[in-house]
Amino acid sequence: MVENQRWLDVLAHLTLILGVAVVALPVYLAFVASTHDPSAFVSGLIPLLPGDAMGETYAAVLEGGVKSQMSVPILLMLKNSLIVALLIAFGKIVISILSAYAIVYFRFPFRQLAFWMIFITLMLPVEVRIVPTFKVVADLGLLNSYAGLSVPLIASATATFLFRQVFLTIPDELMEAARIDGAGPFRFFRDVLLPLSRTNIAALFVILFIYGWNQYLWPILVTTDEGFTTIVAGIKRMADVVDSEPLWNYIMATAVLAMMPPVLVVIAMQRLFVKGLVETEK
Repeated sequence: MVENQRWLDVLAHLTLILGVAVVALPVYLAFVASTHDPSAFVSGLIPLLPGDAMGETYAAVLEGGVKSQMSVPILLMLKNSLIVALLIAFGKIVISILSAYAIVYFRFPFRQLAFWMIFITLMLPVEVRIVPTFKVVADLGLLNSYAGLSVPLIASATATFLFRQVFLTIPDELMEAARIDGAGPFRFFRDVLLPLSRTNIAALFVILFIYGWNQYLWPILVTTDEGFTTIVAGIKRMADVVDSEPLWNYIMATAVLAMMPPVLVVIAMQRLFVKGLVETEK
């Protein structure tokens, strides 16, 4: 029997509050920095309270009025990041769920070997294989394109493994019942597996969308055309100015706007996201 002791509840709440404060403090400082004039940062200290330049700063950023800091409009960078993140998320889910379906429900030679070869690629992140990947993308003429930004990042051993584990928990009786009902492999996949995997797909979509949105190294390697600049790479370029001081209020305003799409995705899919992570029974 676990005793309900008040000091344990207080300790748990204090721990949660401390964790939220550690996570939220950088976001708060970024927002505060975006509401002040550039002169407020000459001393090198960030004010702790919001200023009165919020409207002017965000209007200048959204309307493209910061030509000295932003050679690419922020709306274009947000659009590029959104397209890349969606392509990566949907691409990873489609390829992973199909490969997991083949591994679990089809019998072919070296089936387990194929799965473990996919799983071993977890030890080869993009940073390790970046040179040969770049060579392949360049030879295929995919530089400065959405395909070049997304296709090399689509394959996912993690998502394949998670879908495989989900399919292994589905009773074999469902497959037998579908087979007796005359359902073929595609119909069984469409009418049985996809509905049962809905929450897992939603949870993976949130994770993979944020993964694609936060890509930095790969986009700056495969794009030289400013029309394909993503928001994360754009923020870095805004900070790397020559012969002048960075306008930190505009940089922080861009960073705050860059956080909005992932936050909205998490909020919109929060219920399915949590359910997909904790659900164990089908």
